[in-house]
Amino acid sequence: MADINYSEITPEILAMADKCRQNTIDPSLYDKYEVKRGLRDINGHGVLTGLTEIGDIEAYITKDGVSTPTEGHLYYRGFDLYDLVDGFLKDDRFGFEEITYLLLFGSLPNKEELSNFCSILAKYRTLPTSFVRDIIMKAPSRDMMNTLARSVLTLYSYDETADDISIPNVLRQSLQLISLFPLLSVYGYRTYRHYHDGESLIIHTPDPNLSTAENILYTLRPDQKYTPLEAKILDIALVIHAEHGGGNNSTFTNHVVSSSGTDTYSTVAASLGSLKGPKHGGANIKVVQMFDDMKKNISDWTDDDAVKNYLNKLLNKEAFDNAGLIYGMGHAVYSLSDPRAKILKGFVESLSVEKGMNKEFALYSAVERLAPEVISAKRKMYKGVSANVDFYSGFVYSMLGLPTELFTPIFAISRISGWSAHRIEELINAGKIIRPAYMNVATRSSYINIKDR
Repeated sequence: MADINYSEITPEILAMADKCRQNTIDPSLYDKYEVKRGLRDINGHGVLTGLTEIGDIEAYITKDGVSTPTEGHLYYRGFDLYDLVDGFLKDDRFGFEEITYLLLFGSLPNKEELSNFCSILAKYRTLPTSFVRDIIMKAPSRDMMNTLARSVLTLYSYDETADDISIPNVLRQSLQLISLFPLLSVYGYRTYRHYHDGESLIIHTPDPNLSTAENILYTLRPDQKYTPLEAKILDIALVIHAEHGGGNNSTFTNHVVSSSGTDTYSTVAASLGSLKGPKHGGANIKVVQMFDDMKKNISDWTDDDAVKNYLNKLLNKEAFDNAGLIYGMGHAVYSLSDPRAKILKGFVESLSVEKGMNKEFALYSAVERLAPEVISAKRKMYKGVSANVDFYSGFVYSMLGLPTELFTPIFAISRISGWSAHRIEELINAGKIIRPAYMNVATRSSYINIKDR
């Protein structure tokens, strides 16, 4: 039997694709039937589809029916993210494990509870026997999100109670996945680099005494070394990405799939598929690539006029990927500011000094300052525009020496905490299967016998 080239687009496929394109829906019908595309109205407000107690985003203040944009705030279980970060930083502690506890259980842990929780995560930070050899090393993918999703789905086969959706069992599964995501991501990347690029295959065993952020750096780097500042900033990145309300695409996917009653592994794999998308978790890669192109095309990074000229070219589809976007600027919900970007920026400068990348940081700051001015001059604005979390996160990961292949998996390593909390919340409240309406606008047709077509 002849081998099939699975990446080949044959002339037959091209012809059939043209037939698919003929089925375009008239764009005016969306306005006619008041369809909320993207489940959002013209002002970016989401259509209410559920209730949650886990995460909350504040971007507007509403009084007497009038909404006024305000500085952005993000709340985890009612606690302001700014206060949570300040809390563990003042005590010189890592925060991701504490935040994960808060998201799952709804309260901040005391010292004993946090210590016990960290011990549970450390215990679960072990893959099944031969899993790396039999699963991760087989058919390594160039995309780590696909590797991560495949590994998650395969873990189903190792779980004797995989389909049990009782809360204790789902919690156990969630804790295991939270613990294993860093290993699955790092090992998948190391395997890919070995088989595709000929690098030495190095598999480090995690240290049970280290935090999640420390273990990522410890297992990823061949020499297992990292600085305290590197670990602290990666930990903060995990904290600020852990949760973002029930309406973001991957968490909403989690609710939708959970509502069907399926297993945890299938649900998480679906969320991973959503997060992989460049409009969601993959956005920070676009930011880094955009800045790489910018640095090549601007001779003087301190020249505001040159920077503005490049930004205008971006909007005019004359630069970078010709998409007409300034990546990292603007957000579906936030208007005046994204609190996650503000928190991260507070540490970016100190890291840029440690890494000798002060000039790059100055360029990022210039774009953050100039982009809103350039955008507002060219496009009708329904709300403010500011730097979002993706604007600085990719820069941070680059300074940490993290490969771009792991940018989105790092997001997943963080967001699995929020996904787990939302899945448990969906199962506890046991609502109906989520099934929104779609209006069919096709013309009714009579059947035609094949000999008459």
